[in-house]
Amino acid sequence: MAILRNLKIKTGTCKRILKELHSYEKEVENEAKKTADMKDSGADPYDLKQQENVLAESRMMIPDCHKRLDSSLADLKGTLAELKEADEQVSLSIIRKNIRIRSESVSENAENIRYPKNPYPYPKK
Repeated sequence: MAILRNLKIKTGTCKRILKELHSYEKEVENEAKKTADMKDSGADPYDLKQQENVLAESRMMIPDCHKRLDSSLADLKGTLAELKEADEQVSLSIIRKNIRIRSESVSENAENIRYPKNPYPYPKK
């Protein structure tokens, strides 16, 4: 089913974006620590400015990841809704098919039933 394939793809996308988000959060933490160390050690102002730019870029990626994750989650929820709807339709069609098969079977059996003659006939008058 195409819906299941889409579900796998969209789930993988959400996992990947979440992994990226955690990676950027770790990167921001590491870069902030590195920037603080550079400030404490009295590093060259140019190098410090470059490090602050790296930190700013890392911080800018976090809101972008949140937006992409929200979008991917919305797509995933839509796919889940489609899957639920398709599952209900499949279930209904299976139920209808089973009912039709059973009714055909009952009607065939009813035609094949031969009722015995009355074993206790009424006495003739």
